[in-house]
Amino acid sequence: MSRALSIARVTVAPPQEAAYLAAAAALAAELGGRGQHLWVFRHPTETGQFLEFRESADGAAHTAIVPTPAEARLTAALRSLGAAGPGSEELWFETPLAGGPPSADGSS
Repeated sequence: MSRALSIARVTVAPPQEAAYLAAAAALAAELGGRGQHLWVFRHPTETGQFLEFRESADGAAHTAIVPTPAEARLTAALRSLGAAGPGSEELWFETPLAGGPPSADGSS
């Protein structure tokens, strides 16, 4: 199966940000053990707004589909510290591009 990317927009109360980021770091370390990645981005002007990206090389093994018990526990901890609104969590699968990626200079 192709790579998978999950995306979540999360709102975290300012007093919870340090705990949220610590839980995200723990989840990132756990995911790294399975070759998966977690990135967290902070909105530059909206306090407490974060985007989480979770990527896996094999969509069938993505943590959104088959989390380990530790991943499920850490994800629950993240959601207890930051709420993902309705429809703000999505899972996407990579689509191969015809002819492969373009060259760095944009030529064919």
